[in-house]
Amino acid sequence: MLRRALTTLVALSLSAVAAPAVAEPAAYFQVEDVTYDENVPVFEDHAGYEIGERPVRFSDMIAYLRDLAERSDRISVETIGYSHERRPILTFTVTSPNNHANLEAIRETHLERLEGRAAPDAAPMVLWINFGVHGAETSSMDAAIPLLYHYAAAEGADVENQLDNAVMIFTVVFNPDGHARRIDHVETFWSYGDNTDINDAAHNMWIEARTNHYWFDLNRQWLLLTQPESQAWIAKWHEWKPMVSADYHEMGSDSPYYFHPGEELRRNPLIPARARELTLGIAERHAAFLDSEARLYWTEEGFDNFYIGKGSTYPQINGALGILFEAGAARGGAVETERGLVETADNVRTQFRTALTTIQGSLDLRAEITAYQREFFVENARQAERSGRSGWVFTAKGDPERAARFVRLLRLHDIDVSRLSDDVTADGRTYPAGASYYVPVAQTNSRMIRGVFERFTEFEENIFYDVSGWTLPLAYDLEYAPVRSIPFFPKPAGELVDGAFQSAPAPDRAPYGYVFDWSHTYAPRALNRILAEDLMVRAAMEETAVRTTSGDVELGRGAIFVPLDRQEVSRDDIHAIMETIAAEDGVPVFAATSGLTPVTGRDLGASSIFRALEEPHVVLAYDGGLSRYDVGEVWWTLDYRHRMPVTLVRKDNLGSLDWDDYTHLVLVGGLAAPGEAQEAVLDEELTDAVLGWVEGGGTLVATRDAALWAQDEIRRRAEVEEQKDGAQKDEAPEDEAQAVADPEPEPELERLDFGEMSLRDAEHVIGGAIFAADVDITHPLGFGFADRDLPVHRNVSFTLTRPEENPFAVPVQYTDDPLLTGYASERRLGEIEGTPSVVAQRMGGGAVILMADNPVFRGTYPGTEKLLMNAIFFSGLIDRPRGDYQAGAHAP
Repeated sequence: MLRRALTTLVALSLSAVAAPAVAEPAAYFQVEDVTYDENVPVFEDHAGYEIGERPVRFSDMIAYLRDLAERSDRISVETIGYSHERRPILTFTVTSPNNHANLEAIRETHLERLEGRAAPDAAPMVLWINFGVHGAETSSMDAAIPLLYHYAAAEGADVENQLDNAVMIFTVVFNPDGHARRIDHVETFWSYGDNTDINDAAHNMWIEARTNHYWFDLNRQWLLLTQPESQAWIAKWHEWKPMVSADYHEMGSDSPYYFHPGEELRRNPLIPARARELTLGIAERHAAFLDSEARLYWTEEGFDNFYIGKGSTYPQINGALGILFEAGAARGGAVETERGLVETADNVRTQFRTALTTIQGSLDLRAEITAYQREFFVENARQAERSGRSGWVFTAKGDPERAARFVRLLRLHDIDVSRLSDDVTADGRTYPAGASYYVPVAQTNSRMIRGVFERFTEFEENIFYDVSGWTLPLAYDLEYAPVRSIPFFPKPAGELVDGAFQSAPAPDRAPYGYVFDWSHTYAPRALNRILAEDLMVRAAMEETAVRTTSGDVELGRGAIFVPLDRQEVSRDDIHAIMETIAAEDGVPVFAATSGLTPVTGRDLGASSIFRALEEPHVVLAYDGGLSRYDVGEVWWTLDYRHRMPVTLVRKDNLGSLDWDDYTHLVLVGGLAAPGEAQEAVLDEELTDAVLGWVEGGGTLVATRDAALWAQDEIRRRAEVEEQKDGAQKDEAPEDEAQAVADPEPEPELERLDFGEMSLRDAEHVIGGAIFAADVDITHPLGFGFADRDLPVHRNVSFTLTRPEENPFAVPVQYTDDPLLTGYASERRLGEIEGTPSVVAQRMGGGAVILMADNPVFRGTYPGTEKLLMNAIFFSGLIDRPRGDYQAGAHAP
């Protein structure tokens, strides 16, 4: 009592200087008619403040929850991973003491049960709740506090029954870095006045805090798994394969409370309809609680169950019920909205109580949910047998690391992969033994395998909450094919593999220089290591062969040559760098023995064949309307994947740079929403400065709508120059003048029903699909690609224009039948087919590279990632044509 009294005095003294806050004591969160053990400390006793009084710091939350776990024999805690900023991600396993004593046996029995090898009641239910995937969403994290307190302190038959009949796994928190960023933001703009105006800075940190360190939306990472946070939680999820998986969020502050089952028609076809029925059964428990307090809520609109990479949909493709919860956000603590005052403490309580109704609702439907999960996996086996295929084969020609990375992804999804022990021919292509892999469909997660490998282009509705196409072998630019049946595939595979990173053999000491091919995933990382040491480096403009200590080695375009001649670094140090490249980047490095090559005219000293490279110094602009997601994906690719220093500069501060210090500027898209007019990315003065810097030797890389803006600005600049030179004609040609005089009448708009608006608005939106493109592998931006076929992710509807006087300036172009997977209307397909995906050409002494798409979308397109890396390292290799190539003209 003395300690609690002292804490109360401290809290009272702080309240004299702290801003008024809508705080609530622990009793506010306790369930009516439940007795709580007074020996279990409540949060305010531990932290010194109440929930809602101030932002709950990550360190305070974790310290309190760890303390509960230490005190309670109902709770155990495990650190399952760390964020980029080295904050821990914890799972708390909550169940009865007897179940804790037999936890591993329960887990094994549960896994046997879902495959039909154990009785339905042979083990407790396994339930999963994840907290805080979006750092800006306060209650989705803080609700873990009263929930774990409840199971540490609650007494009585009801809670004992839950503990006996369920193993509950609570993950806290998914996104600790975003959580910490939100707290810092709110504390930075804290004020003594109780400001509930939603326009106040303290309430506006949505994207900044929503994401992880590299600004990735972690709720899109359940499928893609590029980030350490998602890799940690997915491993734990598959360790248990829960029966029900709840996912807590916040949304726009005006919105009342939401919970699944979601839109009825927008369900992935691989998810059984029965999942929705059972989710609706649990939803009745949430509704009963909310009805008892006369609260507004909604449950069957807005949110879908289509993209399998979200926290509420991924479980459904893996045999669990996935349930999404969304509370209208209280932002910095409390905000006025059209539905009244929205408060953090109230949101936390609501999220906590629906977690309890999820748990009890699952137990109420135990027999039905157990039967559903069991039937799900039985049906998996039936579907695999009916499919007429034994599995899938895939390879990555010339890049073993790209294939290995895909293997690692599959293994994280608990999908077995083996290496081919014999060559296999499928769909007219030979998959070589040793370098190719096989995924059998006859395994537990066969429906997940379908979700990863199959393509979908026809849909019941054309409205998508997220992307509509995500076939991952296409994203990874793999050669892949289904293997139709076992009789034609008698010996499909060798040993199971995990795709672990493989170092290359250490290179011999070179008497002349070192060479390596550009096709390897980490060739750019290797090149950056070399350039960072001020070594002279050359890149091959043509395919060639080099004499080495290992014999003649064939090299493709873009191959890197590091001569020993005239280097200011010792030969020992150069060799040490090459050893590091082989060991840490996995890139095979060969010791060249002579400058004379077996290929006529392509000796290592030929300056037109082996061109000099310079170290890039990259500026990456952010904010000012540029998409944080796109910026983060470029940042992660350059910094994390390739260990390249990147200078991040707010767009509004670009004018203060000394541009002589930089070689590249990357501008991503994000300013124009679908259907809106294109906004100016840079103001006129800064645009002129940047384009002047390009003409002086810099490289501008612009993606998505920033590319469209750059194209328009370059055209405008050219027109201004023509006017200055008097080149513009005073009169339009006769046919153009006639067109101006007699314009075609605008077609009259068709009258439509108001109720059709949402479907019509979405009809021509490309929310995210994969398109087929042709890449010119002789162009510097095409160096390192094994063939001309390149799948690209596209989520914009505009098209780039082909340059009028340079037929060599389109290194990547959409095919005439471009849609590979996902949704695009016939109108959009007609507009896109045959247009440039990438435009790259010289502008004065520099280069402009325009990409219609984001080449590193969600960090999951290692195929098109090479386009970005080539733009960084090889932009100086892009030449200007010397002939006259205007339409109708003939080059000399």
